Amino acid sequence: MADDTHSALSASTPSGQGVDAKRKFSSRDLVAGLCVAGLLLPEAVAYSGLAHLPVAHALVGMLAGLLIYALFGGSRFAIVAPTSSSATLAAAAVLSMPLVGNGSLPAVPTEAYVQALLALVLLAGAALMTLAAMKQGQLSAFVSRPVLRGFAFALAITIVIKQLPDAMGLHLPQEAAHDPLRLLLYVFSHFPEWHWPTVLVSLAAAAGLVLFKRWPQLPASMIVIVLAIVAANTLGLKAMGVEEVGAIAWPSFKPSLPNLPLNEWLRLAELAFGLVVLIFAESWGSMRTLALAHGDTLNANRELMVLGGCNVASALLQGMPVGAGFSASSANASAGATSRVAGAIALGVILLALIFALPALHALPRPVLAIAVISALWHSLNPAPIIKVWAMRRDRLLITAAVIAVLWLGVLHGMLAAIALSLIEALRRFSQPVVHELGKLSGTRNYVVLEAHPEASRVSGILILRPEEPLFFASADRVVNDVMQHLETQTQAQTGVRTVVLSLEESSDLDSTALECLMELRQRLQAQHITLALSRVKDKVRELFKHCDPQGLGDEKLIFWSVDDAVHAMNAFSRE
Repeated sequence: MADDTHSALSASTPSGQGVDAKRKFSSRDLVAGLCVAGLLLPEAVAYSGLAHLPVAHALVGMLAGLLIYALFGGSRFAIVAPTSSSATLAAAAVLSMPLVGNGSLPAVPTEAYVQALLALVLLAGAALMTLAAMKQGQLSAFVSRPVLRGFAFALAITIVIKQLPDAMGLHLPQEAAHDPLRLLLYVFSHFPEWHWPTVLVSLAAAAGLVLFKRWPQLPASMIVIVLAIVAANTLGLKAMGVEEVGAIAWPSFKPSLPNLPLNEWLRLAELAFGLVVLIFAESWGSMRTLALAHGDTLNANRELMVLGGCNVASALLQGMPVGAGFSASSANASAGATSRVAGAIALGVILLALIFALPALHALPRPVLAIAVISALWHSLNPAPIIKVWAMRRDRLLITAAVIAVLWLGVLHGMLAAIALSLIEALRRFSQPVVHELGKLSGTRNYVVLEAHPEASRVSGILILRPEEPLFFASADRVVNDVMQHLETQTQAQTGVRTVVLSLEESSDLDSTALECLMELRQRLQAQHITLALSRVKDKVRELFKHCDPQGLGDEKLIFWSVDDAVHAMNAFSRE
């Protein structure tokens, strides 16, 4: 993998700049690594809270993700570590299990809860690696971007709302802790109970983050956290009632399998589906966005395999789920990273910080941590991507439903609903194909949709049709019915149709239902003494016809590479 790193550096180095340029780029990786380390360490502490786990589990996940991705990953900018979305979804999934109390969590996570969450991460990682081995990296496309944007927006709102009690110094009743809308109402309806020293600390932390983020090369979150710890010790914030994070244990890094009964593993295998989709969709979206912006290319299957390996390693070492979050990855790119060396430098810096400064983190005020989480999610609260989709007048129902699903149903069921929405929309579009009639443009070999091109003309005696969606089990019957309706219209107009040319350019393969429907269509046309000819037939479909229906659909005299070839052949056939 050293060769890969060298190649990445070489590819980023303009020709003719030699060793000096490489040193320059290495210094940029150093700056980026420092910046990323300053962001990841407070995020790990914060996201462990979202997962209801001790901080050590987040630190293990962060170190495992950084190490494995630096060795085997393909993106120059991706930073694999715990993310707010994966932490929140994993916790919601485990809390839904009877094993851990059906949604209620004690003040201190039980051993059953911890083991179940680690098992969920292990299963998700194994599933990611299995999908990569099966070359299924394209599966992320089945979660549409509008749905993913709506989910991310609603999830960010949910997480930010859940940080408000820590930022205001409020203690919530159990019934308001899990519903973000009830929690928000509780926070603002109990304004007199706000703890004002805590509120002032939150405001100071927010002001510090806004100030330091003017310089992308500075680790703003880390600077604010260091200043907050100093202030806590010198001003006696704990004595004023400002809560602290408390003691943080050193990670054990002890490899072991989660200890759960077999039936609980099976239940978790079902719940892992949502986490798998979220990790890859979120990570691939971050990686691909940064790759396109910088002219890089990525292999989806390779990234899927590495992400799976990161999560398997994290789970075996008692760590949280990890992914390539947009905030850390974009911060890495903005700070000037040129290769995966930046992630390795961040790993080294974090290890040094843990060795020398971990005990000091106990004095970190909880409101500062809450503000750090809100800051990390601030980009996700930007409604611009949703407004952009809305302005296109496309997918408005999808994006609205995704937002409502998360806010109303919760993170886990909201994620599953978002996936279901994407799949339902795909099936709806595929199962409602439009069959267009084509006509010929005068003086050319081109055939276009007659409704859109009045200058085109029909070919006498030949009805030329094209389904606008692939044929498969949910669309084939409708295509056949539409073909017969077009034919009935032409018969009523007494055009004397003797041949139907069906263009299959949208169908790269056919399932058994689509094949049977085409065979039935040929028989129905044959009963009316009408010939069915097929054009734009792909090689794979040709082989299927020859194998399954050699004397019918597989007749070489009735299969053509182009519509024009089919028209000329059918005209010549009718003259014989």
